[in-house]
Formats: sequence, structure tokens, C-alpha cells
Amino acid sequence: MSRFSCCIVTYNSADNIERALQSIFSVTEKLDFTMYISDNNSTDNTVDIVKEKFPQAVIIENGGNKGFGHGHNAVIPLLDSEYHFIVNPDIVVDKDVFSLFADYFDSNEDVVMAVPKFLYEDGSEQFTPKLTPTLKYMLGGRLEKFGNPFKKWRDEYTFRNKNVTEPCEVGFCSGCFICIRTEIFKKIGGFDERYFLYSEDADLTREAKYYGKTMYNPNISVTHLWERAYMKSGKYFLIQLKSMFKYFHKWSRRN
Repeated sequence: MSRFSCCIVTYNSADNIERALQSIFSVTEKLDFTMYISDNNSTDNTVDIVKEKFPQAVIIENGGNKGFGHGHNAVIPLLDSEYHFIVNPDIVVDKDVFSLFADYFDSNEDVVMAVPKFLYEDGSEQFTPKLTPTLKYMLGGRLEKFGNPFKKWRDEYTFRNKNVTEPCEVGFCSGCFICIRTEIFKKIGGFDERYFLYSEDADLTREAKYYGKTMYNPNISVTHLWERAYMKSGKYFLIQLKSMFKYFHKWSRRN
């Protein structure tokens, strides 16, 4: 069994993938670490960049785009690690956060899944959802620009209204960077592929909670080049809405 595995799902990610992989490989060269790139049929030169500049990465070419979760699930048959990292192509690390997470999990056997603090490039904190999604909180994310009560809801959802300095349990682990015990990821069966994009990370968090704690650890941080595409594009907003309805339908039946 290896210590670490990591998967990045790419789809036309040429603008970010080199920077992401360069940062990751620079801090993991001495680790027992396997990097998977699961490409959802990019039509730019994403795959060529990885093949040329990062031959140590294992590339899976999916031959189509069936969504974020499907791309990550493609690596499950290959996984033989203790800790698995789910990472977006727009993540940059400047330290060995992988070992930091492993140390944290080793010291907290009841933790099965965790996320770090997300930072903008200027070092300021990026507030992503941490509470279990509700319709109110999702509306807050879309409408916070109109002020209260929407901004208040968004602040609650993302802990912007709190000063969190120690690890705490959360209901939503953002899929842009997740550490999960590999055995738990495999027991769950990975992501629910009924979601094409959005909400699959909230769904995975709820599935993981059946096995242990899901945590936010502010003592570990990564940089996220966050674009919030659904705020800028009607197409992505519709995808988000569809995923939201699937999420609430599924969990209203489960609970």
C-alpha cells in the first residue's frame, strides 16, 4: 500500500494544470505519492502538457466528459493508498500539505475526510461553504450582492461570521481540495455520478459522515484560483440548479 494518491480531473485545463502540478510535485518528490490525471476529453493541449512536462503522472483519458464525479471515480480501481486527495486543476500549494493532512488524520482516527483553508493569491481567506446545504444557503450564495438577508445567509454558510482557528466539524467539504481516507472513498463508491457538476462534493461529505467526522482544518492552507463560473454563466447556473434539485431530492428521501 502506498501512502498518498491524488487525482485531478481536467477538462480544457491548459491554463492552470502546469502551475498546479509543478507546485504539487515540488513538495512531494520525497513522498510515496502517486499523481493521477483523469482527463474528460479535453480539446485543448491539457494532456500534451502533462505528458511532456510531468511524465511521472498517471494519465487516464476518459474519451468523453461524463462529469466531475465520473472523472474522479475513474481512478478508484487503481487506488492502493492510505490517503487520497481530490484536487482541482486551479489549486496551488507552497508546502507539503499532504503530509500535514496525514499527520492530522493519524492523530485523529475518527476523522475520515477534511479540507484546508482556501486562500486567494493575495493571501486573503476564501470563504467556501462549510455547513450542510439548504435552499436558504444556496440562495444566499447567488444573491449575496443584494445585501441582507442574503449576505447574512452566505456568511453563516461559509463561516465568514466566525473566527475559526482550530479544526471543526463541517457538513460540506469543498471538492476543490479534499483529503479522504482511501478505504472510505472506496467503501462509498466515490462520487454519485448522477451529478454532472456541483453538489457532488456536498453529497460525498454526507456519505462520508456515516463513517466518521468530516472536518475543516484552518491550520492547513492552499491557494485556490477561484472563478465561481456559475455566477458568470447562465449555462453553469442551470447545471448548478439541476444538481441542487438532485441533491435535495436524494437527501429528503434518505433522512
